[in-house]
Amino acid sequence: MYGDQGNKLVQHAKRIQSLPHLPPHHTDLTRTLIREVHDLNANVTALLAPYTSPDSPTPAFNPSANPATACALLVNHLCMRRNKRCLLAYHRVRAEKVEELCWRGYDVVEYQQERRRREQQGGGGGAGMGNVLSAEEEEYLSRYSEMLLGYKGRWTDVDLTGSLEPPRDLFIDVRVLNDVGEVQTEYG
Repeated sequence: MYGDQGNKLVQHAKRIQSLPHLPPHHTDLTRTLIREVHDLNANVTALLAPYTSPDSPTPAFNPSANPATACALLVNHLCMRRNKRCLLAYHRVRAEKVEELCWRGYDVVEYQQERRRREQQGGGGGAGMGNVLSAEEEEYLSRYSEMLLGYKGRWTDVDLTGSLEPPRDLFIDVRVLNDVGEVQTEYG
């Protein structure tokens, strides 16, 4: 049934958000969803074929004259949009997880290579589960890491990957890297 595979992918994306690591990419599920979108598009093309003339590339379809066809077109279009949104949500969650791991300093590619080595040796560790990253995600990871290193390189004295949570203590020690003189805050 249309939408079931997209629902599974969204549920998997929701599970990814709460995990501390990045699980393997669901290549089969994404391919199935893309195939479903192509099938729906073929259905739309077949439904509009009788209304297309060789002289005009746009179909001369009147929805009020054929409400059954209009309803079928609408359902197919909505299913395609939903599947595309499910795919985009899944890939966005995975991209955010890759970015989070980069900021924390994990080497995801090294982890993936270690997993592949264990699978080849037959030592378990998720054997047969597929790659952690797709080829596109590996390229995104390498480019994002390069960009992050370039960004961190400007301010080598400041740790940009440190915690962004403010301290809860009343008095805190501040380590000064450069003496800039007297600093005034809004509280004095």
